Amino acid sequence: MSEQTPSPTPSESSSSASTNSSAEELLPGQRKPRLSLYLVGVLVLLGVGVYAGMSPRVAQRKEVEEVTKQLALRTFATVNPAPGKPPEQVTLSAELKPIIETPVYARASGYVRKWYVDLGAKVKEGELLAELETPELDRELVEGRATLRQAEAALGLAESTAKRWEELAGTKSVSAQEVEEKRADAALKTAAMEAEKARVQRLEQLTDFSRITAPFAGTVTAREVDVGQLVSAGSSHELFRLARTDKLRAYIRVPQTQARGVRIGQCAEVIVPEILGETFIAKIIRTAGAMDTASRTLLTELEIDNEKGEILAGSYARVRLAQTQADALLTLPANTLLFRAEGIQVGVVDAQSKVQMRTLKIGRDFGPNVEILGGVEQGDRVVLNPPDSLASGTEVRLAAAEPAQDGSHEPKTAAR
Repeated sequence: MSEQTPSPTPSESSSSASTNSSAEELLPGQRKPRLSLYLVGVLVLLGVGVYAGMSPRVAQRKEVEEVTKQLALRTFATVNPAPGKPPEQVTLSAELKPIIETPVYARASGYVRKWYVDLGAKVKEGELLAELETPELDRELVEGRATLRQAEAALGLAESTAKRWEELAGTKSVSAQEVEEKRADAALKTAAMEAEKARVQRLEQLTDFSRITAPFAGTVTAREVDVGQLVSAGSSHELFRLARTDKLRAYIRVPQTQARGVRIGQCAEVIVPEILGETFIAKIIRTAGAMDTASRTLLTELEIDNEKGEILAGSYARVRLAQTQADALLTLPANTLLFRAEGIQVGVVDAQSKVQMRTLKIGRDFGPNVEILGGVEQGDRVVLNPPDSLASGTEVRLAAAEPAQDGSHEPKTAAR
């Protein structure tokens, strides 16, 4: 027997139908949000994959472009101008001479009666050194004085005669011509008397020269006379030599390269080889003011205080001048220079890595390095081994830095 299923009632049929229809309506609404989320996730994953795949390529491309740009620039090493070696002290030879030295000659002719000072004696100004016997000069003086008395007597007679004739001229007893003659004779006698007086004064002064005295205070460094020796006025034979040694002078010849650094009042060190461990201070008091064309040197005079007499006049000494330049000048390697029509130039790299060409003023040439008088400063970056085509405004790349090998010029960068 088969069982029969009871057929639903109309109310149940309607309720089930409504339930099915509502279920069918909810299912599509629920599936649509899920599909959207899936789609968005897939798109995000695709974007991330594309970005992850393209980003290294873009970065690599930018890096290649940057490297290509850098490689397109010329690479140079640079160096900073460095101060040269400080100027060395100049040592020159000198002969120390007295501040005053003079030979004493005879001004009158005669025989040496006596001398009072000998070699090495310290004398004062005006001190008697020697006496001369001058018999011929004494006779001339006696004769001159007698002649002077005759001239004075003749003048007195001529003046009185002229006066009387002037009185007679008032009475018309004598002519005017005769009066003028008497006046002229008196004037002539006056001139003769003056001439004799001058002659006597000259002889008296020559007689005074028979006493030979010191012209200044100093030391007798030579005596060339003896008792009874005949000396003649005007001869080249010196009787004594007198020197003042409380101060000494030294003459040096400064080479042209250091001459511009010599200043009046500048101090120097004086070394006498025989006086060990002693250094004396000298001061420059004057220079010739012009170079000697034969030796290209500047004649310079120094003065040394020798109050204690430690240094003997005439000694050989070494004079050491201090630095003749205030500061050491900058130097550059010779392989930074470019010789052009504008002059000697170098390339200086600025903060924007661009080259600026500068014209230099060159001083002394030391071979590997040259002295720079102007055109660059100590902090400038100067291109090493620049090509002839280097021009202002050229953008360059600096090579990697390497430690300097010598202390005179430390390279800012080294060439690759």
